[in-house]
Amino acid sequence: NKDAALLCVCIPHKLPHFSLPLQTCCECCLLGRAAQERGLSCDLTLAVWYQCGLVSRACCVDRSPNSDGKPAPAAGCSQSCFNGSCACLEGYKLKVDGKTCEDMNECLLGSHQCRGGERCINTLGSYRCQRVISCGTGYELTDNNKCKDIDECETGTHNCAAELQCQNTAGSFRCRPRVQCGMGFIQDALGSCIDINECLSVTGPCPSGHMCFNTVGSYTCQRHSVSCGRGYHLNADGSRCVDIDECAGPDNSCDGHGCINLVGSYRCECRVGFIFNSISRSCEDINECRNYPGRLCAHKCENILGSYKCSCTTGFKLAADGRNCDDLNECESSPCSQECANVYGSYQCYCRRGYQLSDVDGVTCEDIDECALPTGGHICSYRCHNTPGSFHCTCPTTGYTLATNGRSCQDIDECVTGTHSCSESESCFNIQGGNKCLNFDCPANYRRSGDTPRVDRADIIRCVKSCQPNDISCVLNPILSISHTAISLPTFREFNKPEEIVFLKSPTPSHLPHMDTPEIVYDILEGNVQNSFDIIKRLDHGMIVGVVRQVKPLVGPVSTVLKLAMNYVTNGVVSHRNIINVHIYVSEFWF
Repeated sequence: NKDAALLCVCIPHKLPHFSLPLQTCCECCLLGRAAQERGLSCDLTLAVWYQCGLVSRACCVDRSPNSDGKPAPAAGCSQSCFNGSCACLEGYKLKVDGKTCEDMNECLLGSHQCRGGERCINTLGSYRCQRVISCGTGYELTDNNKCKDIDECETGTHNCAAELQCQNTAGSFRCRPRVQCGMGFIQDALGSCIDINECLSVTGPCPSGHMCFNTVGSYTCQRHSVSCGRGYHLNADGSRCVDIDECAGPDNSCDGHGCINLVGSYRCECRVGFIFNSISRSCEDINECRNYPGRLCAHKCENILGSYKCSCTTGFKLAADGRNCDDLNECESSPCSQECANVYGSYQCYCRRGYQLSDVDGVTCEDIDECALPTGGHICSYRCHNTPGSFHCTCPTTGYTLATNGRSCQDIDECVTGTHSCSESESCFNIQGGNKCLNFDCPANYRRSGDTPRVDRADIIRCVKSCQPNDISCVLNPILSISHTAISLPTFREFNKPEEIVFLKSPTPSHLPHMDTPEIVYDILEGNVQNSFDIIKRLDHGMIVGVVRQVKPLVGPVSTVLKLAMNYVTNGVVSHRNIINVHIYVSEFWF
């Protein structure tokens, strides 16, 4: 087979120093050609080595005997010839002369596969990767890019003194003493020999019933009478002291706490909330409230054996976590007699209208006696009656009715309602709290002017002089008219200034057009009880007015007829006069 006679040169990828023998290379190529002729896959299913597989696949795909598709060397070419042209091996490139091959610098071209932390170093036909970070003190980097320990003892780079011996360790070295200590001594880190106290060993070098005395590098044994110290007792044969196990038995020395026996002693493992006292060798309670003030409980902390307990001040209850305090709604237990308002940490009682909170217990609502208050006299016009939570007013049994505001008393006008008992010949005059039946008859030689069946406060019944013919005495009588009027007054509760009650107006103008115009003089003739009234003259809108005033308080019931005279004086002589009878009725009440 001429294909088998081809010259096969196999150069693996990135392994320039490794090549297959010629016979083996050709045999691997024949496997690939056979697979291609039979239409099989170029990837061998046979168990062959890596380089053979590459040659077989190359011959199957390219019908070439080279694993990397590289041509075989030929005359005139520095490395190989392919289809009449020179070609170069992996890691080389063809020069401009078309024959010579030169090394390709993969590090400069960036075609290398070095990882992070490695540096690319070019080699002939290939490259290698070298660590960037050094191996550290005590190590050196080998050619295969690995760190190797430096043997300072072998290289002589140690600093051990002459009396010390160098011993290499990984990454470093140690200086060991050259001199070895004898029996009974132990060597320290500086090489010094220290005596061993054999008497302190667990087994004890001396026989039973002897006492051990340490010496330099050795010990001596002396027989003695055994006297055990605290934490020890004699053994069964009485020859030596052995440890007492204080933790043995149900009633150990730790009083229910954990107990750990020690040589010649013991130690207590205290439960949570206790601490071990090395002096008394017992577990003592920890006072958490004193050790951590204000950090365990929100309000009050109470120490108990092995723990603590939180509690709250009045108005609070302990929260679910056992440490914080929540506000207690005291109103749920109805502590107040009427209304309750919960506030943070407490509660507040308040009362409905007409009640006030007791000063004694602060929770009971007591009735307010509105009638007894300093202003009680002004709540009702007449009388005040206290009721639980309120009050009500009443008026005199006759003559008054309670107003719509429930406090004031209103006078009943019997003359309007028709509840009076006056006859047809009498005039009904309403007064405060009742009425009067008035009958004003004119005296002889006087007749009534007009018809007034009912007398109001402003009404006046006037009788004018009417003389019979030839009645000289009637003609000479200076009284021209006699008038009657009525007025009802209360008993003034606060009388601090005069009260004007009657106004007498004169038709005479106040100016004096003629010198003989009469002057009007007012006078009170009768009925001035306790001098409680006076009359003054005043000018009002150009008219002369006589004003009757109450100048002193009167406590009713009082009635009087105030007889007033309006005198017309000319040149000091009364020419005529008018008589006005004012019937005054003072009520016993102020309303």
